[in-house]
Amino acid sequence: MEKTDFMSYEVRLNDRTAKVELIDRDKNKVRILVDDKEFDADVIMVERGVYSIIMNGISYNVEMIENGSAKNYLVNTLYDSFDIEIIDAESKYQKSRIKNVGEDSNVMSTPMPGKVVKILVKPGDEVKAGDTVIIISAMKMESEYKVKKDRLIKEVLVKEGDIVAGHQALIIIE
Repeated sequence: MEKTDFMSYEVRLNDRTAKVELIDRDKNKVRILVDDKEFDADVIMVERGVYSIIMNGISYNVEMIENGSAKNYLVNTLYDSFDIEIIDAESKYQKSRIKNVGEDSNVMSTPMPGKVVKILVKPGDEVKAGDTVIIISAMKMESEYKVKKDRLIKEVLVKEGDIVAGHQALIIIE
């Protein structure tokens, strides 16, 4: 495969930012650079937002759910959930013009409709960065919603078994 003029992006995965560049593509076969390390993968979209990825003989199933904008995603694998942001030239410009609005939001919500599977907190609980507070089932996958820093649970607005709408407030935190 020969290097072509594909675009490169920065991708923020939780607290890590990596430079990602698609350097070649032939149907579902791709070659990417991640921080100057090359990877070959076979990527197939099996349904909208759900991908099957084979790298080094290992198969991964990944669900990408738009999380507030077309450049922010909640990514679910079999064992983990990640917040991902695609940072392109437009995103860099917008960030330079806007202060960190929303980074410290006191409302936890889900980007898409689903069902509340488990609530792991109650009002008054103190939670630590990375703690899971609620689990939502959407598109046949369970997603764990975690706090990004130490917080206090102020109010739980839903109960286990509730069907929730996209962007519906679930938990109020301080």
